[in-house]
Amino acid sequence: MANFVVYQNAKVHYTDTGKGEAVVLLHGFLENLSMWNDLVPYLTKNYRVICIDLLGHGASEGLNNTHPMHIMSEAVYSVIHSLDLRQIILIGHSMGGYVSLALLEKYSSLIKAVCLINSTAVADTEKRKKQRLKAIRLAKNNSQEFIKLMTSTFFNVESAKQFKNELNSLQFDALKMSPNNIIAAIEGMKNRKDRLKLFQSYRLPKMVILGRKDSIINFKKEQDYYHNTDIQIVELSNGHMSHIENKEGFTYNIMHFIENI
Repeated sequence: MANFVVYQNAKVHYTDTGKGEAVVLLHGFLENLSMWNDLVPYLTKNYRVICIDLLGHGASEGLNNTHPMHIMSEAVYSVIHSLDLRQIILIGHSMGGYVSLALLEKYSSLIKAVCLINSTAVADTEKRKKQRLKAIRLAKNNSQEFIKLMTSTFFNVESAKQFKNELNSLQFDALKMSPNNIIAAIEGMKNRKDRLKLFQSYRLPKMVILGRKDSIINFKKEQDYYHNTDIQIVELSNGHMSHIENKEGFTYNIMHFIENI
């Protein structure tokens, strides 16, 4: 069932299905809560599952010229608070991982466990920030071209061919986004805080899922960040879209992580 809460005059869309311990799922940039459609049926057998459209994505409205990750996390919290959830298991893909860490920073007592999927806890490098600025210029000039170029990088070369229908569906949904909301998200990602030490320090179940061929998140660097920590690392064989490119391994590891908390 689709539901909305209002955060700073913006409608935030979410779904709430199943019963049991609460699992909150946050999608990535240019995605929406439908990315979890294949995972949700597994989870709702034993858990209550809340999927949220982040600000400016899916059926959620945007705010201003920038959507900082901590503001996105407050919009997420507005959903959690409205449902009177006392503890959650938090799972975020890509940008959803950045939002998850911002939520962990402020509402740590709320979060029982956290999983980052094809995401990182470190801030953008100067090089990456320059790439974001180029992306903003392209999105301003031609948002449709930007969406097609950006989403094509989410898959590795072989997967882009194999999962052409899924890529087309992703692009179809993303093309509904306004240029302002696209740019607001890029600005928010560009300026986000480094939360690596925060992520490493919290004593709760933590897992990261990495793709060896991920062109967005550097696989080797991410391995190094979590070496000799209590963070569980799962390595999958393909790119940035583990829920599509490595669906079986992705689903197994998410379920195993949650069931063993």
